[in-house]
Amino acid sequence: MKYEPVIGLEVHAQLLTDSKIFCGCSTRFGEKPNQNTCPVCMGFPGVLPVLNRRVVKFALRAGLALHCEIARTSRWARKNYFYPDLPKGYQISQYELPICGNGHLDITLAGGKKRIRLTRIHMEEDAGKNLHEVKGDYSLVDLNRAGVPLLEIVSEPDIRGAEEAGQYLRALRSILQYLEICDGNMEEGSFRCDANLSIRPEGSTALGVKAEIKNMNSFKAVEKALDYETQRQIATLSEGGKVIQETRLWDPEREVTRSMRTKEYAHDYRYFPDPDLLPLVIDEEWIQEAKADLPELPEERKERFVSAYAVPLYDAEVLTARKDVADYFEAAVRVHGNAKAISNWIMVDLFRVIKERKLDDGLRITSWPITPENLAAMVRLIDEGKISGKIAKTLFEQMLESGLSPEKIVREKGLEQLSDSSQIEQAIDEVLAAHAEQVADYRAGKEKVFGFLVGQVMKATKGKANPQLANEILRKKLEA
Repeated sequence: MKYEPVIGLEVHAQLLTDSKIFCGCSTRFGEKPNQNTCPVCMGFPGVLPVLNRRVVKFALRAGLALHCEIARTSRWARKNYFYPDLPKGYQISQYELPICGNGHLDITLAGGKKRIRLTRIHMEEDAGKNLHEVKGDYSLVDLNRAGVPLLEIVSEPDIRGAEEAGQYLRALRSILQYLEICDGNMEEGSFRCDANLSIRPEGSTALGVKAEIKNMNSFKAVEKALDYETQRQIATLSEGGKVIQETRLWDPEREVTRSMRTKEYAHDYRYFPDPDLLPLVIDEEWIQEAKADLPELPEERKERFVSAYAVPLYDAEVLTARKDVADYFEAAVRVHGNAKAISNWIMVDLFRVIKERKLDDGLRITSWPITPENLAAMVRLIDEGKISGKIAKTLFEQMLESGLSPEKIVREKGLEQLSDSSQIEQAIDEVLAAHAEQVADYRAGKEKVFGFLVGQVMKATKGKANPQLANEILRKKLEA
């Protein structure tokens, strides 16, 4: 029997607010343990939460960008469970009445576009963090993260495999980054994914018993975990066993999922309305204000890049996947309009430098190794025939080292391309005289010798000769 996976994803996106959702403590990452805490986020008796308005604003932006219905009235709920990193013994979240629902996200696959429906988007506070194996037999608790604002984005079980899951997560992260509400850093935990996966016979519409998979901190980890869990469940059923509803952890070292605990049901959390927080009422003015504040999103920008700049679809997809890259590209094109050449330099040479220097660790480049203005100016020099493509490679490296403009480097280093036909002709005459044997070979029909002679001309002119002009003059002299 052939089976197919049925996957729904729950994404927790940490919001880019300066303070926590219900108190004024900092959300800054990397502080000393328990530095960013107060009686509210540490759950002291008698303290009262005060809602951060910016969290609501960010939730509205996400909901509108993902085509959700915005609830005019939503309600806070207490999700009750006991764990050392949850100081109150409950998490403030939303349950029956979330702020956003019934949205969708379209992803691009080899066969075309596919729509993934979104069940809900709701706001909640994060828990703290348990630190194991830090001090002997003890586990320590760091509450810096407790109370950090999250959006939980829950998809319908519309995903049918690891590849689709990866595309969905990449598209979702890109949108949140464009909205500037989440940095999307999975390694730091600001973009986290839990997956619910079951299998069923192909052609069936029934849902199987699902397992929830946690502890996946990269797109590749998600894809590998889903592939493994799919095969594990297929093997279980094929051998006559039963899949049980449970929570499983992804083990990145062994690349397997392993059982953590039996899966909870919603009633296990004993949700009830939080008595310390009033229902949240959103008026039409606030919704319209959020709509007006929406930026151009990745899909729209990709289509505009193809139509306005005539770059290939692949280039547009790469350039618009990240807002900072798209902004850099457009800043360069505003200086010089050769969009395709600028795209090539960004995607090949600039991306190489960014990777080598590890400038992309935070998923947002604020200080580029070469300014967009300088990159565009260098492309202009090539287009104007002032430097060759070969010299441009050298110039690019010198721009990296010095930070100077390409015009200044060309002037100071004497890199300007030689386009004086009389000077090129003189260099060619010297090459032909010095390589009479190769000249005879070419005239005897050995066409490959031409490349050797071109190389000698470029060597004689220190790479400065205009390649097109040098080729034309050389061929005329050889065929005379």
